[in-house]
Amino acid sequence: MASFKLKLFGLLYFVQGIPYGLQSNLLPIYLRTIGHSLTKISLTKLLYFPWLLKILWAPFVDQYGTKQKWLLSSMFGLFLCCLIMSRMNPKTDFPTMAFVLMMMNLFASVQDIAVDGMAVRLLSNEEVGYGNTIQVVGYKTGSIVAGAGFLTVMDYISWDMLFMMISVIYVVAIICACFTPEPPRMPESGTVLSVLNPYEILKEVLRVPGTTWILIYVIIYKLGEQGSVSMFPLFLLEHDFSAAELGFWNGIVAMGFSILGSCLGGIIMPKYNAFSIILVLFLMRVLNLSFQTSLLLVFESEPLIMKGAAVLSITLQHFLSGLITTLTFSIMMLCTQKAEERIQATHYTFLASFEVLGKLTFSVIAGFLVDRMGFPFSFCIFVLLSCLAILLVLKPPDLLPEQKRE
Repeated sequence: MASFKLKLFGLLYFVQGIPYGLQSNLLPIYLRTIGHSLTKISLTKLLYFPWLLKILWAPFVDQYGTKQKWLLSSMFGLFLCCLIMSRMNPKTDFPTMAFVLMMMNLFASVQDIAVDGMAVRLLSNEEVGYGNTIQVVGYKTGSIVAGAGFLTVMDYISWDMLFMMISVIYVVAIICACFTPEPPRMPESGTVLSVLNPYEILKEVLRVPGTTWILIYVIIYKLGEQGSVSMFPLFLLEHDFSAAELGFWNGIVAMGFSILGSCLGGIIMPKYNAFSIILVLFLMRVLNLSFQTSLLLVFESEPLIMKGAAVLSITLQHFLSGLITTLTFSIMMLCTQKAEERIQATHYTFLASFEVLGKLTFSVIAGFLVDRMGFPFSFCIFVLLSCLAILLVLKPPDLLPEQKRE
């Protein structure tokens, strides 16, 4: 049962990562190749904004209907969006395409609430690390397939074929979702949470121990990294890297290392103190960002050597990111498990929304910084921002099981 449960979660998170992969890997490279500015490319990140607002509909998913019904409805919406996208021309129908992508993010966010709510209830403390590995790996794999994978082969398949293939994936996921176990409902304790009262929702969520610290952490823990992840591939695109090379190295290879890091995070989470590991990883990340910044200054001196160094920095960056992300989401879930069952999906959604807010906000302005200040100076800012997370994690809250606090 446990094996089936984890495999099913992996499939659901896989299809959830498809909209992100399309917009984070395929769309920026495509827009840059047809001459759009870095500022405009960064602004396309605003299509993710439904993820920031999902706390508004999380209480409805928590308290009305079953999570399986919400899951099936949201996946059917994703299927319809893909059918519509298959009938569009990405060059002439860009505004409409952007709207459909935004709707895909809306449906994916509802799916995320339902699946996370199931995971919080169904996973034991011992399964949290492995469950979050499945979450991160599944999501990233979907992102790779929809983004870097299709970017690499876009010369061989048509736009309509691409989205018809994704539609088939959603059909398979909908069929499998019919077998998703519904968490048993616990006897209600306390009053029902008012879904139309934001103040009451906020008060209930912040009452859970460790929530305030986690909120600050998830906002800042990837600020500098997101700037680098967004801008470094575009720098390489202007310095002898082709779109296909970026699709392979920054997409398939680098994301493969990210998945490897996520898997390793799930293995070490049950055995060691997560906060101590995260501190070491943050220090390594600052060193790698500093190395990446130095490459900006000397990149054209030895193109072949510089290309190898750039690929090395990208793969290390994604490996560390995979480790950090899995450990972070595991800590978030441990915090949510301290909440009452009636608000657990809402609580986890609240934390996840702030996690997206931290990454999205800086991704949006990163292109503006580079356009105004240049790559080297902007990357120095990215390095300094990465140091903020180190200071915060020096004094973590008491969230971990007893055996991990030593």
